[in-house]
Order: sequence, then C-alpha cells, then structure tokens
Amino acid sequence: MATVDKVPMLAEGYERLQSEVRHLKTVERPEIIEAIEVARGHGDLSENAEYHAAKERQGHVEAQIADIDDRLSRALVIDPKTLSGDKVVFGATVHLTDENEKAIVYQVVGQTEADAKIGRISYSSPLGRALIGRSVGDEVEVSAPSGDKYYVIEKVEFI
Repeated sequence: MATVDKVPMLAEGYERLQSEVRHLKTVERPEIIEAIEVARGHGDLSENAEYHAAKERQGHVEAQIADIDDRLSRALVIDPKTLSGDKVVFGATVHLTDENEKAIVYQVVGQTEADAKIGRISYSSPLGRALIGRSVGDEVEVSAPSGDKYYVIEKVEFI
C-alpha cells in the first residue's frame, strides 16, 4: 500500500493554493469551455487550430487543478507561532551570518511558498536541508553551484 506524504506549508501558502484552484475552476475552466464551443462552430475539427489550442489549454488547466487539489489534500498546515525551541524546524525564521560576516535571515517554508528574494527558502532546498535540526551556534556548510558556502546560526525565531 502506498503512503501519502504530507506536504508542509504555512496557512498563507494553503490559502494561496485554494485561491488559485478556485480561480482555475471558476474563471479559466468556463472560458476554455466557451472557447471550445466557439471553435466547434467553425466546422471541421481536424484542421481547426482554435479548437486544438483550446483543447490543449484545457489539458494544462485540468492538470494544474489536479496537482493543486492533490497538494491541498495532503497539506499539513503549520503555524510557526505555535512552535518554540532553539532547533531549526519547518516555519522557523533563522538568522545567519555567512563567511563574509554578512547577516542573512531566512524563513524555512514549503516548496510552493519559497522565494529567496523575500527571504523564504524551501525545507527541501540545499540550505533548507542543511539547516533543519540544527541549533543556535551551529556552523552549516552548503554545497552550491557557485561553490561551498558557510553559515553560522545566530538566532532561531518562530514568528
């Protein structure tokens, strides 16, 4: 029997996925159905580019809906404010210092919520995996395409 892996995410990410699937189901899907009906009215379907494009778009949207529904059904929503401790876990905000003494702050989040530009890294990214389970004062080494990076964990928060 197959096991169903839970997908950890913050409430914000869960709500964003719900909103996205709602949009696909209530806006995109009806528009595509309408486009298919209009294209069918043009006659011969074998050489009808509009019909084939609409059907292809329908396939993409249905695949997106299925993927998001699957993630939502397996979601394990975690509120970082309910967590505590000095170890890095999912949802933790980690204050790091790199090898150049530069301060960096990241929150460890789910794959769909990750955006390094705003300080959110996935728990499954190389840095995320290296941080999970570590404590304040630990040194962390991460192999990156640009070379090895070294960090020291200065502070762990749950905000």
